[in-house]
Amino acid sequence: MILLTKLLLAHLAGDFILQPGSWIRDKEHKKHRSLKLWIHVIVHGVLTFLLVWDPSFWLPVIVIVVSHFLIDLAKVHFQKPHTRIFWFVTDQVLHLLVIAGVWYTWQQPTLSFHQLHSEYFLIVVTAAIFLTNPTSVIIKTLISQWTPDTLYDVTTSLPDAGKFIGFLERLFVLTFVLTNHWEAVGFLLAAKSVFRFGNLKESHDRKLTEYVLIGTLFSFAIAMAVALLTKNLLLNLPV
Repeated sequence: MILLTKLLLAHLAGDFILQPGSWIRDKEHKKHRSLKLWIHVIVHGVLTFLLVWDPSFWLPVIVIVVSHFLIDLAKVHFQKPHTRIFWFVTDQVLHLLVIAGVWYTWQQPTLSFHQLHSEYFLIVVTAAIFLTNPTSVIIKTLISQWTPDTLYDVTTSLPDAGKFIGFLERLFVLTFVLTNHWEAVGFLLAAKSVFRFGNLKESHDRKLTEYVLIGTLFSFAIAMAVALLTKNLLLNLPV
C-alpha cells in the first residue's frame, strides 16, 4: 500500500498544490498549445519518480505522465462552462483509475472483497443510504401539513442546497454516534442553528421559522434514532 500512497500523494500535490490557477486558465485557453500543460505533466512525472525513488519504475512513470496529458487534454477540449463539474469529476476519476491500474500491475496485490459482504459493512451502508433521500422524503411528507404559503425565494437559494445539507448533517450524526462523539452532534446542531435561524430571524416569517425548526428537529431525531439502532445491531453481531 505504500506505493499506492506515494502515487496518490504525487497526484494530489501535482494537481492541487503545484498547479496555480494561472496554469489552469492557460490550459483552458490555449489547450494543446499551452506550455503550462506540458510543464504540469512533467511536474507530475518528476514528483512521482522522486516519491517512489526506484529507477526500475521508469515505465509506470511514463504511463502516468502520458495518460495524465491525454486526460487533461480531453478535459480542456470538451469542457464547457455548464459541464465544468462533470469534467472535473471525470478527470479526477480517470487519473485515479490510472494510478490504481499502475499500482495493481506493478505490485500484483491479493485483493479481498470479503469485507464488502460482511454484516457490519452492509448494516452501516444501509443506514447511511436510508439517511439520505429516503429520510428527506419521509420528513417532507411528515411536515407537509405545515408547509407555509411562501417558502424561500428560489432566486436567492442554491438549487437543492437544503436537501444536500440534510444529507450531510444526518451522515455526520451517524458517524459521530457510531464513534461515540455525542458532543460533535451537539456542536453540529448548534452550528446549523446559528446560520439557519439567523437568516430566518431576518425574514420575520414566523411560520417559515417554525416549519424549518420542525424539519431540523425531525432530521436530527431520525438520524440519532437510526444511528443508535445501527450501533446496537453492530454491538450484537456475533464475533
